[in-house]
Amino acid sequence: MKVLIDIGHPAHVHFFRQPITLLKQRGHEIVITSRDKEFALQLLDELGLEHHSLSALGKGGMLSLASELISRDRALLRVARQTRPDVMAAIGGVFIAHVGKLTGIPSLVFYDTENATLQNAITYPFASAVITPACYEAWLPAKRHMRYAGYHELSYLHPNYFSPDRTIALDNGLASEGDTFFLRLVSWQANHDIGEQGWSTQLLKQTIDKLSQHGKVLVSSESALPADLQQYAYTGKVHQVHHVMAYCRAFIGESATMASECAVLGVPAIYAAHTGRGYTNEQERRYQLVQNIFELNWDALNNAIDTILAHPQHHWQQQRQQLLHDTIDVAAYVADCIETFPQPLLSYQASLHR
Repeated sequence: MKVLIDIGHPAHVHFFRQPITLLKQRGHEIVITSRDKEFALQLLDELGLEHHSLSALGKGGMLSLASELISRDRALLRVARQTRPDVMAAIGGVFIAHVGKLTGIPSLVFYDTENATLQNAITYPFASAVITPACYEAWLPAKRHMRYAGYHELSYLHPNYFSPDRTIALDNGLASEGDTFFLRLVSWQANHDIGEQGWSTQLLKQTIDKLSQHGKVLVSSESALPADLQQYAYTGKVHQVHHVMAYCRAFIGESATMASECAVLGVPAIYAAHTGRGYTNEQERRYQLVQNIFELNWDALNNAIDTILAHPQHHWQQQRQQLLHDTIDVAAYVADCIETFPQPLLSYQASLHR
């Protein structure tokens, strides 16, 4: 069987890495198409995954995204006609859904972002199946969706596939003594970020000043940091950042994905942004591994930091064990869905009517 995987973001590389390995081990051929966004291409290259780059992130805004939608749909259609895959898969999946509808190739859309309303509106009606975590809180096509017990981040950070290495973490910036705190700022240029804006420089400086009193601070930012904060920039290798995160005292930032990554690693996270996610809501409600802050003010952030510091690190690892007990091996599930489609969808539908 030939499988086309469409990559549009660095997080997609991580999500599909293990399913790709599993599918190759089962004898299937993989075609990867990619998008030049942040360090997605760099990650693919570092992992030795051959890929076809079809488009690049524009300057942001509706016109830029619309232009890329048209050009990338065309480019992916050409690749699909040339390679003739049996099935296509992607996170978000707008492009494979369109191309799949035109070519008759099944398109499996994995997604977990409820507030991407425009993208979902032009994707879900065309997808063969939409597959989400059970905690997903938005609309799904009634007869063409599946839910599973887990999170995207468990596709690559489940202990079946990832074991943090302290030596690698130290080589990439972890403090040799004391605590390390990891901050993440995003560029707000994704389609689900339209109308959003992030942290102020003042809020960032207040957070760094607070955390610096307790340990080392590392800041990963999609946009350039102010000159006086450059000393905090994360300069480690992109593909080894999870080793660093696994040994941090806490995560604070605008990335829901990285907050969830830390949660499944047993590192407490503060997700501070105006819009929430079903998965970070569940990780707060069931495991207290994430604190969701929707109003970007210092008092709320300061209180959340104090809450984390009040608990010993072994507390968070206990919460992680409960999370792992409640969830599945997501990478194996993804590979099985791709390999045996449409059977998983039919089985899921049948289970709903028992």
